[in-house]
Amino acid sequence: MTRRIAVVLGGRSSEHEVSLASARSVIDALEGGGNDVVTVAIDRGGTWQLGAGQKAIEAQSRLPGKEVATTLTDVDVVFPVLHGPFGEDGTVQGLLELAGVPYVGAGVLASALCMDKDVFKSVMRDHGIPVTPNITLRAGDEPRNPYGYPCFVKPARLGSSVGITKAHDDDELRAGVALAFQHDEKVLVEQLVEGIEVEIGVLGNRTPVASLPGEIVVTHNEWYDYEAKYDEGEMDLIVPARITPEQIERAQTMAVEAFVATDCEGMARADMFVRSDGEVLVNELNTIPGFTSTSVYARLFEASGVPYAELLERLADLAVERHERRGNLKY
Repeated sequence: MTRRIAVVLGGRSSEHEVSLASARSVIDALEGGGNDVVTVAIDRGGTWQLGAGQKAIEAQSRLPGKEVATTLTDVDVVFPVLHGPFGEDGTVQGLLELAGVPYVGAGVLASALCMDKDVFKSVMRDHGIPVTPNITLRAGDEPRNPYGYPCFVKPARLGSSVGITKAHDDDELRAGVALAFQHDEKVLVEQLVEGIEVEIGVLGNRTPVASLPGEIVVTHNEWYDYEAKYDEGEMDLIVPARITPEQIERAQTMAVEAFVATDCEGMARADMFVRSDGEVLVNELNTIPGFTSTSVYARLFEASGVPYAELLERLADLAVERHERRGNLKY
């Protein structure tokens, strides 16, 4: 089924370039499937711009907000390909809810909840889902670390490993906290987990399914930082992960449980750890994961029998299904 689809890309966050890379792949695949693709690009200054298809990423036409609104309401589905604040955090999702248009991915609540790692972990604990231990610092708090070294310091509401430090001593902790506070007013100090880093894709609405788990192997850097995620040759993904069948089943079950507990729909990527003692921990859910054809989420479902182009079409179908289902509610 071909549709008119608006891809929203770019954004004000520090993950702007990651969004553009994802959007190029999404647009290519959607156009390859016969869909009519229009783009709504948000530049780093927050200006919204319209265009048509792949060429629009390189050269956007500036149009008034009224025309942007008209475009968003004159499509069958909106596909937000945005990462980080002002796009993955429920803000754009709220706009699309007000516009009354079907859109791919998590809704307002799930987007905001999963973006905030502090609140997300509280919800996980309330549902009995084990998470990586952490403390939370707020503006004005002194740096502290009850876990020993090394530990991780990260902004509570950011992604792609931006603003994250692996601290090995008190000096690095203080520097890491200062760096994280440049990106957010809330900072997590997180215990280092010894074990295997695993990621699982989740797809669906009322009956979500989990992909095979992928094992993250960093080839050169000390940890899975921005360079390891996005520079070629810096990371290997092994699918399925080299864990026991029981651990695979446990991780898949927990990924779906986390997806449901946070009210997610459409898609998410669960980032997890399998500790050396065999315990499985959830670290976070990414509601708009990186979306090139070689990104982890796409590769996990490719290995699970869902090719990239089919994955995009299924996500569009899920967006329409949710929109129609919720349209039957009484307000």
